[in-house]
Amino acid sequence: MALNTPRMGEGWVVRKVWVVGGVAVGLGLSFVMLLVVGVYVVAGNLVNGVGSGSVGLAKGAVPTAYKTLVQRWGNLCAALNPALLAAQLYQESGFNPNAVSPAKAEGIAQFIPGTWATHGVDGNGDGVRNVWDPNDAIPSAAAYDCELAKYVKSVPGNISDNMLAAYNAGADSVIKYGGVPPYSETQNYVRTITTLEKSFAAPETRVDPTQQAAGAIGFAQSKLGTPYLWGGEGTAEQGGRFDCSGLTQAAYARVGITLPRVANDQYNAGPHPSRDQLLPGDLVFFSTDLGDSRAIHHVGIYVGGGYMIDAPRTGAVIRFDPIDVPDYFGATRVTADGAKALPTAV
Repeated sequence: MALNTPRMGEGWVVRKVWVVGGVAVGLGLSFVMLLVVGVYVVAGNLVNGVGSGSVGLAKGAVPTAYKTLVQRWGNLCAALNPALLAAQLYQESGFNPNAVSPAKAEGIAQFIPGTWATHGVDGNGDGVRNVWDPNDAIPSAAAYDCELAKYVKSVPGNISDNMLAAYNAGADSVIKYGGVPPYSETQNYVRTITTLEKSFAAPETRVDPTQQAAGAIGFAQSKLGTPYLWGGEGTAEQGGRFDCSGLTQAAYARVGITLPRVANDQYNAGPHPSRDQLLPGDLVFFSTDLGDSRAIHHVGIYVGGGYMIDAPRTGAVIRFDPIDVPDYFGATRVTADGAKALPTAV
């Protein structure tokens, strides 16, 4: 992992000598990471701002203990995806949370202490940033990747390749050479991880939203990071904040579809696709009683790949969340053209 913090303006940086699979892993960059934990973008998986589904992980490719973390945090930015993050973690430590390199890089993501002090993230929200805890280290690796991608975003070439090169050789080297620098170690690092990525990725499936659904998703995506407000409908007086059903109502109002105000009424606003029929734009619902739609307590907008955009609760922000949780109740398709595609009950 790129773990050093050289001064900006230095081209080549000191490299550590942790070797996995025969490829040396280089050190990194210097700048302070800015991150709002818990807000992440299903990148590369939202095409032009509307959803086509999150990149999945191949069955058994990632240890079960880390699969959910990799899937979630692998969607942090457009340059990253879960399979790429998995390949990088494998290259760094072989998924060993106790790994220590000769350069004293530590944990599953191989942070050296100085870099961890600056870039470590409290991924599980327990108030402690623990480099040995994958619940912190995996989110930190993803956040560090994405900050690098942001720094080299104007460099020509593939953004993911440039991000990995910056991780290995430093962002300044990528900027200096206008892409992956001509260092054999860095070129091997990028090539190895992007090759491994294919073995960690599930076969790609793509589902496209209807035009109205795409517009609703685009509206909800534009609100990512907005703090939740009970009863919020996004008015100026409310600071543009929403609760869960206020967000879904406003998103569909933007594309000319009127929804009821509260979640359990929104459930009855259209036909109900099954879990395997979901398309981006469908409303997904959660209930305290799986036999009673009047007990629905939450709603989000499905974006594909098992994820939704939602306004979760007081103290949280509008964000992406998985839908496959114990209180998942069902879904409603509120667009007329989408509803026509559902099988007719007999």
